[in-house]
Amino acid sequence: MRPTSSCRRRPRKPSKTYQYIRHTRRRLAKQSTCCYGRRFTLSSDKIVFIDLGLVEYAEALKLQHELVDKRAVGKIRDTVLLLEHYDVYTLGRRGLEENILNKSIPVFRVERGGDATYHGPGQLVAYPIVSLSENKLGVAEFVSLLEKTCIALLAEFGVEGEHVDGKPGVWVKGRKIASIGLAVKNWVTYHGVAVNVNTDLSKFHGIKPCGMDPNIMTSMQQILGREVDMPAVKKAFIRCFTAAMGAAGCDVRHAVWGGADRI
Repeated sequence: MRPTSSCRRRPRKPSKTYQYIRHTRRRLAKQSTCCYGRRFTLSSDKIVFIDLGLVEYAEALKLQHELVDKRAVGKIRDTVLLLEHYDVYTLGRRGLEENILNKSIPVFRVERGGDATYHGPGQLVAYPIVSLSENKLGVAEFVSLLEKTCIALLAEFGVEGEHVDGKPGVWVKGRKIASIGLAVKNWVTYHGVAVNVNTDLSKFHGIKPCGMDPNIMTSMQQILGREVDMPAVKKAFIRCFTAAMGAAGCDVRHAVWGGADRI
């Protein structure tokens, strides 16, 4: 027997909690446009940032290869390694041996784009292990995103960086402060960006950086006339890259290198 109209259950008004959750979902959907104007699908996954401190180049390269393979099959999330290197020169795919002038510092030929560059203490290196396919990004688009990340980072310290057409990296009044060289495997990026913070610029005189005069290089320390706090620069990079990617947030970890299974 059907209940009379007076006994029928009236539709319940949505609770305040339900209304709040629905409003929050709509608000987050609107926020999926990042601060640089590109629309991303906002993921519930956070970007993982791993601060490795001072690392030998060979160890960091091995770790990148391990993480790229894991990211390609979905075993890890988008991950960014933050670190400094001991003195090393690297040659990219277009690199010429004649651009290495100082043979006393170790040299690695690697898969990234670009020519010769220097890495060493006082330089912030960021290696993004990022799935381009999942983030619906092209290679050139991701390089531009890295440049904009560095420009935003520098602005937080009062340094006005800029993009120069035809010259990858970030520039300040005609001098190069950040170098970018990427490699991509199975649509996952590795290698990345190096920002001269308190870098010993004399080490660039052992090479022709990207085939150019070494005097073209500059650093935050040289521009500001003081030593810059590296932990603060790392925090700024994390903020700016997370915003540029339109990510839901970040997960920051500190680790001593021990292979991809250790982090």
